[in-house]
Amino acid sequence: MLFSSISFIYYFLPLVFIVYFLAPKTYKNMVLLISSLLFYFFGEPIYTSILIFSTIVDFIHSLVIEKYRGQKQAKIALISSIVINVSILGFFKYYDFFIENINVLLQTDFELLGLSLPIGISFFTFQTMSYTIDVYRGEAKAQKSIFGLGTYIALFPQLIAGPIVRYKTIAEEINKREHSYDNFAYGISRFVIGLFKKVLIANALGELSVIAIGANNMSVLFYWIGAIAFSIQIYFDFSGYSDMAIGLGRIFGFHFLENFNYPYVSKSISEFWSRWHISLGSWFKDYVYIPLGGNRGSRLKWFRNIFIVWFLTGFWHGASWNFVIWGLYFGMILFFEKLYLKKLLERLPSVFQHAYVLFIILISFVIFNNESLADIVLYLKGMFGLLNIPIVNQESLYYLKSYSTIIIISIIGATPFVNKCYSRLSNHNYIGKFINIAEPLGYIALILIITGYLVDASFNPFLYFRF
Repeated sequence: MLFSSISFIYYFLPLVFIVYFLAPKTYKNMVLLISSLLFYFFGEPIYTSILIFSTIVDFIHSLVIEKYRGQKQAKIALISSIVINVSILGFFKYYDFFIENINVLLQTDFELLGLSLPIGISFFTFQTMSYTIDVYRGEAKAQKSIFGLGTYIALFPQLIAGPIVRYKTIAEEINKREHSYDNFAYGISRFVIGLFKKVLIANALGELSVIAIGANNMSVLFYWIGAIAFSIQIYFDFSGYSDMAIGLGRIFGFHFLENFNYPYVSKSISEFWSRWHISLGSWFKDYVYIPLGGNRGSRLKWFRNIFIVWFLTGFWHGASWNFVIWGLYFGMILFFEKLYLKKLLERLPSVFQHAYVLFIILISFVIFNNESLADIVLYLKGMFGLLNIPIVNQESLYYLKSYSTIIIISIIGATPFVNKCYSRLSNHNYIGKFINIAEPLGYIALILIITGYLVDASFNPFLYFRF
């Protein structure tokens, strides 16, 4: 079930709200757990059992870890939990990938299973792993109720595509959280903003990206339009989902951490990755990079640690070599940036720092969006005029003009400009009062416009559902 669907917005969500807020305090977690399992069941009837199994596995292992803390049994339980979780993820997500590559390398003919990927498995697997690791480290207490742990793991606002919420972030709120008008109002407004990002901006940019990539009469400009459209689309698509998840979480009394912080205003790739998909970056930093030694030790070990982290970051996104290349691409850039480019970048004017980041990111999403190495090379050749095509043609100019408004809006929306203007106007005596009255009406108008688009729209899943 999609957040950006009529069935979710007008049927599932209102029904959950009614039952949840009418239920006694002691039953609210049970309402969330049942509604979350139903939410997942509507999309993955068969694979719901995997979600339940994963919850049971980590519930039992965490209790063993806490009981035998500091002893050999605790470490065995942690290793067992990690092996089980990684095995489930590896089997469903990577089995066919490895078999395909073995067949190519060894000229064998092993049969592929052709299994569909359980929705959100990469996200909820990382959540369950972080839970047991934090219990082992003593950074979180084991949840004594399997229904409490199930509520955390299956919580539908963030189940499908994150952000990757760590148990210790919301541990206290599992059993004790505040419900208020302010939380509800903030949650609704944040959800509508995310819905706006997805339906009115990301989907439109997705259309432009598909048109540009699949055009019959290609030009250099068309290649650039396609690359830029996809780069902005994926930001609004994923940050829009994160906004909706954070908003829904707040309605139910949970405070999820931010997952995006205007990454396209960054002045370095290091800064970009501190602003983009923050929950994933911090997960790999805390559970892989630092345990490996981080930047301590020799330069060779530091390079090894970066290589491992970014290989895994790319591979986490999908069972395809383009994601591995994408991850290693960032790993190499970050290594050289921290080693050689940092001081040089700091001496340059801000406009050149921004241009450097945007160029690197644009190339990265060309790699991300093309599955084969041949397609990646072909697309890059097209962008840099190395194919026998015109620089500009009438078709590319037509679509650039047709989508110019949404491109301009998206570029402005990807910066803090609108938020800063809103904050300043809200603090003004008279304008602030007007905003307080007009803002709810604006959200109502926005949801009506979005509804109109959804009624006529075709299926439009979030890009990160496939991960």
